[in-house]
Amino acid sequence: MRFHPTLKMVGVVAGVGIPVLLWFLPLGIPPAAQHALAIAVFTIIFWIVQPIEHALTGLIACFLFFALKVVPVGTAFWGFSQKTTWFLFGAILIGVSAQHSGLGTRIATRILGAVGTSYSRILLGFILVDFALTFLVPSGIARVTILASIAIVVVQAFGEKRGSNIGRGLFIMLTYTATIFDKMIIAGAASITARGSIETFGHVKVYWLDWFVAFLPCDLLTILVCWWFIPRLFPPESRTLPGNRNVLRDRARQLGPMTGVERRAAFWIGLAILLWVTDRWTGIDAALVGLGTGLALTLPRVGVLSIEEVKKVNWLPMFFVAAALTVGHVWSETGALDLLTGVLFSWLDPLVTGTFSSTIFLYWFAFLYHIVIGDEVSMLSTSIPPLMEYALARGFNPLAIGMLWTFAAGGKLFVYQSAPLIVGYSYGYFDTRDMLRVGLLLTVIESIILLLVVPVYWPLIGLRLR
Repeated sequence: MRFHPTLKMVGVVAGVGIPVLLWFLPLGIPPAAQHALAIAVFTIIFWIVQPIEHALTGLIACFLFFALKVVPVGTAFWGFSQKTTWFLFGAILIGVSAQHSGLGTRIATRILGAVGTSYSRILLGFILVDFALTFLVPSGIARVTILASIAIVVVQAFGEKRGSNIGRGLFIMLTYTATIFDKMIIAGAASITARGSIETFGHVKVYWLDWFVAFLPCDLLTILVCWWFIPRLFPPESRTLPGNRNVLRDRARQLGPMTGVERRAAFWIGLAILLWVTDRWTGIDAALVGLGTGLALTLPRVGVLSIEEVKKVNWLPMFFVAAALTVGHVWSETGALDLLTGVLFSWLDPLVTGTFSSTIFLYWFAFLYHIVIGDEVSMLSTSIPPLMEYALARGFNPLAIGMLWTFAAGGKLFVYQSAPLIVGYSYGYFDTRDMLRVGLLLTVIESIILLLVVPVYWPLIGLRLR
C-alpha cells in the first residue's frame, strides 16, 4: 500500500506510541501477555504502513521479544526452527530453478503454442498454463514473470500496446489467477504459512493431497469463470491473431530441444510433485519434500543452481515467514492468544450457526481483515492462530476452517495486497480501476463457488466445518 508521506509518518508514530502505551497501561492482564500484545501491535502497524521491509519489521519484533525478556531466546526466534520456514526455503529454490533453467517458460510456451490463434483460446491457454505452473513453480511472482514475457509477445502480435483491452485482459487475468491458484494448492509463501499455522495451532495434520482435492472444484470453476468474463469486461480489439498467426508456435520452436539443465529441473520437480501427491500414503511430510528437492537442485552436476545463483536469491520472504510464525507462537506461550481470540472472533458466535452461515461470514470477515492487513502472509500469520483457538473452543474442524480462511485470502481489490499483483501491475498493462473491477467481481464469484463446495462437496470427501 502506498501511503502519503504524512499518513506514513502518522502510522510510524502510532506504531511506536501505541505499543509503548500498551506496555505500561494497567490493563489487569498477565505482564507477559500484555508485553507480547504491545510488541505484536507494533509489528502489525508497521506491516500495514510498511515504513521498512516486512522481514525487517518481523526480525525487530523477534529481537524485542528476546531483549525485553518477554520470552526466552528459543521462543523469541521459534519460527526459524519450524518446518514451515524451511518448506518455503525449498519452494523458493524450486521456483528459481524452474525459472532459471527455462523449464517453466518451455512448458508455458509449448502449451500456448498448441491452443490456437483465437483470442478466446489464447486466453484459456494462459489460464490453464498459470494453473499448471503452480505445481512446477511454487512462486506467484515467478509465474507472473514467466507468463508476462510471453503475454507481451502475444499483445504485440495482435498489433496492440499497453492500454488495449487485449493487453489489459491478459495481464490482469494472469496476475490475479496467480494469487488465487496458490491458495487452492499448497504453493507459495501464503499457503505454506497457512498450512504450518493450521498444524501448529489447530493440532491437526495437513496433507498436500487433501488440500488439493478439497479445492479442485474451485480450481475448475475459477478457470471457467475467468475464461468467460474477462472477454466481456475487456472486449478484444481483434478476435484472432492477424498476420503472423503462428507467433506462439514459432516462439516455442525457437527454444530448441530440452537442455540438460531443463531435464534435471524436470526430474527433481516432477519427483517433488509425485511425493506431494502421495503424501497421505507415504507419510513423507510435504515440508521435507520441499526442502529436500530445493537442496537437491543446488547440488553440483545433478542440480540446476550454482552457488552464485543461490547467493542472488531474495531470502527476505523466508525471514518474514519465520518472524510471522514467531509472533503467533509468542501469543500462544504468553496467553495473549486467548485475549486476541476474544477480541477478533467472539462476536461471530451468533452468526456462525450453520454450514452456510459459517462459510459466508468467515469468508467475508477474512476478506475485510485482508484489506486492513494488506500483505497476505501478514494477514494469515496474524489471524490463523486466534482462528484456530476459536475453532477448537467452539467445536469447529480446525482444518476445514483454516482452509476456508486461507481461500478467502485469494480475494483482493487492491494491488498492495499481494506481491504478484505488484509485479503484474508494474508492467503497465492494467491500472488500479481494472484491478478493482476484476477483484470485486471475482471475490463475489469465489464466495458463491465456496458456498457450493463447502456444504455439498466437502462432506463427500470427509471434510466438515463441525
